[in-house]
Formats: sequence, structure tokens, C-alpha cells
Amino acid sequence: MSGAPAGFAEFVSARYPALVRYGALLTGDRGHGEDLAQDALVKTYRAWRRLHPRGDPEAYTRQVMVRAAWRAGRRLWRFELPAAVLPDRPAGGDFAESQSTTEVVLAALRALPAGQRVVLVLRYWAGLSEQEIAAQLGCSTGTVKSRASRAITALRRADGPLADAFTPAGRRHAAAQPSE
Repeated sequence: MSGAPAGFAEFVSARYPALVRYGALLTGDRGHGEDLAQDALVKTYRAWRRLHPRGDPEAYTRQVMVRAAWRAGRRLWRFELPAAVLPDRPAGGDFAESQSTTEVVLAALRALPAGQRVVLVLRYWAGLSEQEIAAQLGCSTGTVKSRASRAITALRRADGPLADAFTPAGRRHAAAQPSE
């Protein structure tokens, strides 16, 4: 990065993979997560002189990413997620064997509205409190709580990709067993 301010290239080299992972969680898609990280890094570049060496450029970049993901959820248009190959019918076999945990979690996050997805990522991946999330998103704590509650309810649906994670195995199997 010729002409980049001192320390910026090192910051990008060191933190880019983690920022892309964070973006993928916020958007539910790796490609969109990479776009989100790159857009945020452009803004970080513009603010670099204010941020370096005394500021926290990673916190700034993550904040830009969260706000962009939050705003994207307010748009009426929803993007399509193209499939590489359309199946003729659902694949048989055990669901857990056919997909990695990462794919299952991203699919579940992708199914949520952006506002719910952002709140869950900030709460359970970034480890922020409800008050910190509300301050970061510029909304009330009640909004954070209701979005998190709705998201968890959606993830618990019996037909959702993470249904088994939220349903105790004994209860699910007991329902399938006839009583004596």
C-alpha cells in the first residue's frame, strides 16, 4: 500500500481475516462480509490520522461495520443469495454430516432479518451487554431485547437449521416415542 499512512498497512494485514469473519457474521454471507470489511477499511483509512497511534482503529472499524449492517437491514430491498447448483430434490442423509457447523450457523443467521442478526452477533459473538449494544446502535435497550428474543425464537423453530441446538435431545426423541 504505497502512500498509506504509517501503520495502516500493518493493521490491515494483521486484522483483515478477523474483520471479514465479523462481517460474514453480521451479514450472513462471506462475500457480503468481505464487502462490509473493505468498505469499513476505506472509512478507517480516511480517519487513520485521528485513530493512530493513540486511538483504537479496530474498534472504529468494527463500529463502522455494525452501523452499515444495521442500516442495510432497514432497506426494503433484500438481496438474493445465488446457489452454485440448484438441486433437483433435497439431499438425503444426516443433515449434520452434510454441512459443517460454520455453514449451519451462517445459514441460520442469514435467515434472520439484519437487525436481529446484528444484535445476536454483538451479544453472543462480540460479548457486548444489552446496554452496550443499544449505545452502539443508537437504539433503546428494549429494542435490543426484543430483537434478540425474536431472533432466538426464530432459531428455535422446529424447521430451522439450528432447531436441534435449541431442543433437548430427550424431549425431541420422547415426542417421537409412543407412550406405554
